[in-house]
Amino acid sequence: MNTYVVGVSGGVDSVVLLHKLIHDESVWLTNLPKGEIIVAHFDHGIRDDSADDAIFVQKLAEKYGLEYTTKREELGVTSSEEMARRRRYAFLSTVAQQHDGLIMTAHHADDLLETVAINCQRGTGWRGLAVLGRSDVRRPLLSTRKKAILQYAAEHNLQWREDSTNSSQKYLRNRMRAALRMASDDSVEYMALLRSRQAELRDQIEAEVNSVLPARLHYPRHLFISIGSDVAVELLRQICLRHLQDSLTIKQRQQMLHAIKTLHGGRVYEISKGITLRFTKTEFIVEVSR
Repeated sequence: MNTYVVGVSGGVDSVVLLHKLIHDESVWLTNLPKGEIIVAHFDHGIRDDSADDAIFVQKLAEKYGLEYTTKREELGVTSSEEMARRRRYAFLSTVAQQHDGLIMTAHHADDLLETVAINCQRGTGWRGLAVLGRSDVRRPLLSTRKKAILQYAAEHNLQWREDSTNSSQKYLRNRMRAALRMASDDSVEYMALLRSRQAELRDQIEAEVNSVLPARLHYPRHLFISIGSDVAVELLRQICLRHLQDSLTIKQRQQMLHAIKTLHGGRVYEISKGITLRFTKTEFIVEVSR
């Protein structure tokens, strides 16, 4: 039987997802086989009252007779949205590995729109549309609008916890959410279609990249010198993911490419602490000492 580690924050989205998984058979689609549910709550320690969220989710899991697991970290009030997201997924991934399961989250259609809009505002690359596409994460509500989630919660008299930071203008996502609140259903559907097409292209590109770059620690410099910069930077992304488990930023990869093109054999280029490229006349070798 499949096992799903369901990320439950205590907010309305995840509370509705959990209720649907238990009471609404339609949420179990043909590409989402029904399975065992483990309720996982990550307490980031950013808000003073975040421990109350953990207690609320624990009681919810007990009410449904589900296994519950949690972790608290003291990220602090100065922590960024990105850091909180990374730590939450690290926790969910650990739990999923322990149970040989998949992660499930309550991301919905408005989340998709907000994420793409944020990426565009930041000057995204081509991957900025292919968001929320991790292969180990299932998102049953991704085609559902927020208003439908709220309506479902009201119809079923569900209780949830409101995150006080959701109203703070400190966070870009909150500002973007307010700006997009009146987006039409057609706009959201069109964005979802673009995202789906871009995700297909991403998969094709990554398959092609893997065919061009056999798994190894050393790579021919002439390949990266002779091809276009955009393609070279994409190839370097895959190399970084293979050996560093991090794609690095586009700027870092552009700097790597410049080093590959210009440094003489015998030179060493430090990407970041403990991560270097060592050059021969014809190759560069990725070395990770940390």
